[in-house]
Amino acid sequence: MDTPVIRLGPVSVYLGEKSGKYPDGNQVVVQGADTRAAFDTPLVANRLGPELLDADLVVLGHVHEDHMAGLHRMPRAEVHVHERDVDAARSWEGLARHYGYSQPVLDEMQVMIKRDFHYAPRPDAKPYRDGATWSLGGGVTVRALHMPGHTSGHCVLLVEPGGVAFIGDIELSSFGPYYGDATSSLAEFRRTLEAVKEIPAKAWVTSHHKGVITDREVFLSLLRAFSARLDAREEAIAAFLGQRPSTLAELVAHRFLYPRDSSGTWYDEAERRTTGQHLEALARAGRAIDEGGRWRTA
Repeated sequence: MDTPVIRLGPVSVYLGEKSGKYPDGNQVVVQGADTRAAFDTPLVANRLGPELLDADLVVLGHVHEDHMAGLHRMPRAEVHVHERDVDAARSWEGLARHYGYSQPVLDEMQVMIKRDFHYAPRPDAKPYRDGATWSLGGGVTVRALHMPGHTSGHCVLLVEPGGVAFIGDIELSSFGPYYGDATSSLAEFRRTLEAVKEIPAKAWVTSHHKGVITDREVFLSLLRAFSARLDAREEAIAAFLGQRPSTLAELVAHRFLYPRDSSGTWYDEAERRTTGQHLEALARAGRAIDEGGRWRTA
């Protein structure tokens, strides 16, 4: 079956299953007069042919298992990764630090990503910085805009001409932002969600769920709803503490991020990291107090 594709000038977006819903993603390919670039390589990359495999370079907007799932098919392409994520692309040890999970969970993750995501590290990955540009020929350029939070090196990749912004895992889903790994940051994600509004784009492409958005008002509406999930989680935690002072472990067991029946030991790890950041934010705001490991409202 042919993979659905949306074309926006020099940009082709090959849609993964269910508009790239995790574990799949949406594959972006940019064609210049001299160079073809791919943004990330999700699972759908394994269903594509020369349109992807002839790419000269791969620019990763960030590093997670679902964004590296096609790199094993492109051993000769140059791989470029933001300097704060590049170690996670270069080796399993770097990716393990990136996740920051306990060793038993990491052991399980390593097996899973090899089996389900064709994981292959790229020790040859080259670092780039905020503002890095790639000239693909014929006036087609790509510019990296550092937008951390999801990971410390997460970037938006802006293609000109046309103002097509690949916003990666600012994915505008009803689930909301994810910031549950060791290099993730709730505070940085909040700043990113403000900054992404100012990108001079005419089209926005997400890694997952929404795919391609070409109406600015629709984009801003989805972004507001996506951003609101941060406050909703924080208020839910504050309300729970108001009724029942709790340890972090008890809050993790209650679940404010994932459904309680979510399977996979990494869910608890992500829940702990996420909830802990909200507790810190509530404490800074004077709304919660840690009394020897048991949190209560101030």
